[in-house]
Amino acid sequence: MISVFGSVNMDLVAYVPTAPKLGETVTGRSFRTIPGGKGANQAIAASRAGADVAFLGAVGDDSFGVVLRATLVESGVDVSVLRQAQGSSGIAHIVVEDSSGNSIIVVPGANGTVTGPSEDDLELIAGSSAVLLQLELPMEAVVSAAKAAKAAGAPVILTPAPAQPLSDELLDAVTLIVPNEHEAAAITGVEDPAKALDALLERVPEAVITLGSEGALYGSRDGVRLPVPAVRVQAVDTTAAGDTFVGALAVARAEGLSPEDALRFASVAASISVQREGASTSMPTRAEIDAALS
Repeated sequence: MISVFGSVNMDLVAYVPTAPKLGETVTGRSFRTIPGGKGANQAIAASRAGADVAFLGAVGDDSFGVVLRATLVESGVDVSVLRQAQGSSGIAHIVVEDSSGNSIIVVPGANGTVTGPSEDDLELIAGSSAVLLQLELPMEAVVSAAKAAKAAGAPVILTPAPAQPLSDELLDAVTLIVPNEHEAAAITGVEDPAKALDALLERVPEAVITLGSEGALYGSRDGVRLPVPAVRVQAVDTTAAGDTFVGALAVARAEGLSPEDALRFASVAASISVQREGASTSMPTRAEIDAALS
């Protein structure tokens, strides 16, 4: 069982030729509401990639909350401990350019009420083969979940997004950190990804820096360094590509794949997702990943 302790949002997605500059109005070509949030995205990605997954977090008591819960269930994710908070669910306003780039504004809503794992959450965390964390919940909650996972002997995979300072208290509990190149630079103060990787490994045992169309770079404290080439595809929408990568990577690691094979598995999953619009709607099934790998 993989547990994901994190955020769930309704994504309000506008597709435009070019994103507006400050003070500018542009005409979009389409609009969609799509369930998302980094936590829910990773949970759905891992479930579709073949794992048993539990999601730990909160939705609001609004209509979005109903849809968000149902989407997780339809994707095979265990929501038995998913909380319902008074007020609105989390939302993300996303602008996607025709170039496939995006910009995002997140309003936490119910996610902001999660100040720590509940007793039920702790029970699931203790029985997990991995615990996935991100930074869209209050930091105190993320730290508490990480420490609980470490105490139970469960590997912790952290996506440090949105980027912010990371305490030693948190990183001491992290097994693998997976920033993109911008987050890695913000965390370490080092622009060059290879040097940023070395800096990250001074604080955590393993790290993967995702590099978009340039692939990814993996390293561990035992001296392993693996450049992972990207799968060449025509990207349509890169929203949640990183979450797809992390969810699939967690599955591959839980199944005992080597770092090289696990990273290849995750890269293929992400390459499929960017060829489709949306976040949770873009994530591939295990059959699709296996077919692309064969």
